[in-house]
Amino acid sequence: MGRNILVVEDDHNISDLIHMYLVKEGFDVRIAADGGRAIEEFNRQAPDLILLDIMLPVLDGWSVCAKIRETSKVPIIMLTAKGEVMDRIQGLEMGADDYIVKPFEMKELIARINAVLRRTEIPMDTSKRLTFDKLTIDLDSYELVVDGKKIDTPPKELELLYHLASTPNRVYTRNQLLDEVWGFDYFGDSRTVDVHIKRLREKVENVSDQWALKTVWGVGYKFETANGAKAAEKA
Repeated sequence: MGRNILVVEDDHNISDLIHMYLVKEGFDVRIAADGGRAIEEFNRQAPDLILLDIMLPVLDGWSVCAKIRETSKVPIIMLTAKGEVMDRIQGLEMGADDYIVKPFEMKELIARINAVLRRTEIPMDTSKRLTFDKLTIDLDSYELVVDGKKIDTPPKELELLYHLASTPNRVYTRNQLLDEVWGFDYFGDSRTVDVHIKRLREKVENVSDQWALKTVWGVGYKFETANGAKAAEKA
């Protein structure tokens, strides 16, 4: 059985085209023509990935994304005619894994789907947990624990922090972080990294003197530790 993809799109011509191409690629495809139906389909059977339009009847794509993110980390790719920078940032901040603007080539869409599915697969025999003084970053359970308290953190914020903390004191440019955390060229715009760093700092700043999220002016960001040592990774 192929990967199950839920396509949420109210334009039947577009949804039919997507359905045809994805089935050819070996995916199992379900279609929801409005936001309310999308939630029903999601609750009936959790998909492996959701293609989500923004301008929808009943519930818009933002609302659907927010509702799903209350309980699930399922990969979400936003499909929309909106191409403005702030719309793209909003989609990613709300927990979307990728964002593609209409009109798009089907080959690009399929490539994005495969890339997102690859990025979200974590091998069962590999632990992804980092522990520092008063800080635990756990990608197995997608939990952030700061000074003994679990902190609600969107997936991309947690993945960004994990990526930085995996190589303490290494400086990453914004474009490197976009490529390595988001996994695609974010339309040449790097402000989403700044927004995510800002929100992470609100959660972890001044918790310990053993580590800190640092800005390297004119370059990018790093997770700085007192001795440069990597955290304990528990297998």
